[in-house]
Amino acid sequence: MRKDNRPYWLKKAYLSFRRWYTDYFLRPECEYFGPYETVMKPWFVHISGPNIRIGRSFTAIGEPQHRVEIGVWGREEGAGRVEIGDCVLMSPGSRISASDEITIGDGTMFANGAYVTDSDWHGIYDRTRRDEGVTPVHIGRNVWLGDHATVLKGVTIGDNSVVAARAVVTRDVPANVVVAGNPARVVKELDADRGFTTRLDYFRDPEGMERFFDEVDRQVLGENSSWRWLWGVVYPKSRRD
Repeated sequence: MRKDNRPYWLKKAYLSFRRWYTDYFLRPECEYFGPYETVMKPWFVHISGPNIRIGRSFTAIGEPQHRVEIGVWGREEGAGRVEIGDCVLMSPGSRISASDEITIGDGTMFANGAYVTDSDWHGIYDRTRRDEGVTPVHIGRNVWLGDHATVLKGVTIGDNSVVAARAVVTRDVPANVVVAGNPARVVKELDADRGFTTRLDYFRDPEGMERFFDEVDRQVLGENSSWRWLWGVVYPKSRRD
């Protein structure tokens, strides 16, 4: 990993700007957006539609070619909803698209490119209208959706379960299992008696965590020179010296 040559004050300024952007552009798009969020590159995160609720300690990681997207396109004005629990992670390229209802449990993790939807959006024979059937998606607590996993309409996934990379989930998944394949099938059962360490544990004290990382930044970046950082921006090769 390349050394971070930014001075401490510059890192603080960037984090302040990032939080301002989140508060100004993303928070108003939600019915509720909990505190202690970490939205990395929030200009590459898109939230749209009514009735979107996001719990505390939400983490989203946007990238230029892999935006994070949360959207509700209801059947009529004001219809449809997305509810995301506490301490949920959405990695680059992950998407949630709701027609009627999608709920995501506390501590659930979306890996790169994971996709959840509760609708086909168009009928097989009438491709100008969506199906009239309501098929909500409910994902439990501490679920892990692997790289480019897809969860389709009408699915319920139980707590602690893992959806393997590129799996396509078309039917309910019980708690405490691993599913893989297209269509996804159970390939392993997890031992719930062993217990799980989750993102809820990691973010148990969000204020304390913010203080901890601020102190780490102060120690790691405190000796960095503004001139040295600027020289590295103008002349990138110098960062190898």
